[in-house]
Amino acid sequence: MIDVEEAKQRMMAAVRVLPAETVPLARAVGRFAAADVPAPYDHPLFDVSAMDGYAFAFSETAKQYTVVGEVPAGSIFPQVLAQGECVRIFTGGMLPPSADTVVMQELVQRTGDRIAYADAKLKRGGNVRHTGEQVRAGDVALPQGTLIDAAAIGLLAAVGAREVVVARKPRVAVLVSGGEFIEGGVPQPGKIFGSNDVMLAAALHSTGISTATMHHVDDDRDALRAAWAELAATHDVVLSTGGVSVGDFDLIPAVLHELGADIRFHGVLQKPGKPLLFGRLGDAALFGLPGNPRAVMVLFREYVLPYLLAMQGAASPWMRTAMLPVAQNVSIKGNRAEFRAARVTNAQVELLADEGSHMLRSLAEADAIAYIPADVRELKKDQLVEVHYLK
Repeated sequence: MIDVEEAKQRMMAAVRVLPAETVPLARAVGRFAAADVPAPYDHPLFDVSAMDGYAFAFSETAKQYTVVGEVPAGSIFPQVLAQGECVRIFTGGMLPPSADTVVMQELVQRTGDRIAYADAKLKRGGNVRHTGEQVRAGDVALPQGTLIDAAAIGLLAAVGAREVVVARKPRVAVLVSGGEFIEGGVPQPGKIFGSNDVMLAAALHSTGISTATMHHVDDDRDALRAAWAELAATHDVVLSTGGVSVGDFDLIPAVLHELGADIRFHGVLQKPGKPLLFGRLGDAALFGLPGNPRAVMVLFREYVLPYLLAMQGAASPWMRTAMLPVAQNVSIKGNRAEFRAARVTNAQVELLADEGSHMLRSLAEADAIAYIPADVRELKKDQLVEVHYLK
């Protein structure tokens, strides 16, 4: 039995980053940059006006100018402006040669083709977005390991990138073992409604992995052995639920040993999820999760998801973390670290009901998980506790 910190270290030491592939920007959302992404071009490409106004070569003394043209966005005014000349310019318009400053139109008085302005704060370069101000061609626009979200795609598009190198999405299989689940949706004596398969499918879909294979098998040694061998040969990660504890029908550890799996750990001093198993079989990573739904969901967020993100080259695969004051006194029983459903309000963390590992109600209401190490058995109100954000 090992502690949470050692379990996570062993797990991350086993990460193998998936091969890279080049995809169009439109298909890159939710992926991670597999290498630094250089900017093909400067951004901005040229000096542009930051607002509607008038562009000219700045002078400390001149406050009046003659308007000799206009520059809408997407147009050019190729001739050099002479001293005392300006152009009407619009936001995003390219500054003419020799122009270096824009005065906003609200501060200008125009009579015919003459303008006068009274902006005492205006300086050379004012209201201009300068060439390469955000990034220069060849500079790193997006560092390796960065999550490519909508803003990142916008940045890459703005510097002229049309595709990006990302790690391949992991192929994930979910193996649900046990014969206790209802078939057909009608309650039956001794049977229960299954939730782990649909819950894990939803959790994977929320990370952009929507092609997980779902496989159900009874607690039969031969069936389990065949299922594990097939899924591990065709997927990057196999998640199982149930069958990893010490009962007569908890066959998965023995089956994996028979298959020659490299078990990195089995059993962690934590609540929920004490029987957690992790290892490798061939090229596949294996997670043996308990059958209780609360444990499945907590372990997915605390272990499985960080592993999946690290496989894709994420620079920061762990859940967003903060140390926040707890809103109430808390006493912890036993000798295991605990993951408690929590809600963060006004920079304080409220621990929700300490439900059994088969219950999901408080976890469904939570926006965070509070992590309480095994050496902390009591929290006083306002004492700091580690918080892992779910949202």
